[in-house]
Amino acid sequence: MSRPVSRIANTFARLASEKRKALIPFVTAGDPSPMITVPLMHAMVDAGADIIELGVPFSDPMADGPVIQRSSERALKFGVGLNDVLAYVGEFRKTNQMTPVVLMGYANPIERMGMKVFAERASTAGVDGVLVVDYPPEESLGLLETMDAAGIDVIYLLSPTSSPERIKLVSAAARGYIYYVSLKGVSGAANIDTSDVELMIAKIKAQTKLPVGVGFGIRDGDTARRISRFADAVVIGSRIIQEMETATPDTAVEKVRELLADIRKKMDS
Repeated sequence: MSRPVSRIANTFARLASEKRKALIPFVTAGDPSPMITVPLMHAMVDAGADIIELGVPFSDPMADGPVIQRSSERALKFGVGLNDVLAYVGEFRKTNQMTPVVLMGYANPIERMGMKVFAERASTAGVDGVLVVDYPPEESLGLLETMDAAGIDVIYLLSPTSSPERIKLVSAAARGYIYYVSLKGVSGAANIDTSDVELMIAKIKAQTKLPVGVGFGIRDGDTARRISRFADAVVIGSRIIQEMETATPDTAVEKVRELLADIRKKMDS
């Protein structure tokens, strides 16, 4: 039996018909407080987000830079875990059935819950995709089969150091979209060279029909616009979290809404 067309595939198809590119914001669930997560998700959609990447707080987020590490630490102080993240998605789905939600995180919380239980609960909550940083495609056949059965897309990472062989492997395994990490190092690192990124995106697109999104190092609307000329999606995380760090709990949601609305406007210009 073939899988139904996912919300992620539908979103990219709609954007392609509109000749627009996807804006994918990342926030950590439970940061800056658990009460803000669902209103923040709705505000990001209102500001022009097409897909939401929701981080699952984890005590050792090895691929994340200091900004996202701090967001995980703040969420963990509130006791936010995978159960809570699934509850936030379920709450979001009560009034939004259209916007895809991708959970981004690490293998440990999924394995503690049990992969099959996680897949069933994530599907019921309305999760559309998972990006598990420490499940490389060589070691994730079980993940892929379990998520496929639950109708959840498994998204994989590629980077500037990915070999042609690895690009081919990821292209064969990935669902939904491929996330290209534009920088060597952790999230939130320095500015990116868009010409280098463009060359790598062309190599990836030669191997896959899936959309390719670019993240890490995108901090403003101008960079997002340049990236969106050749990528299918722009992922922004650290900059959003920095906006919330300089805000009060009362102003955090509005600051993020304003930032994303400006980025969306420049991407569409």
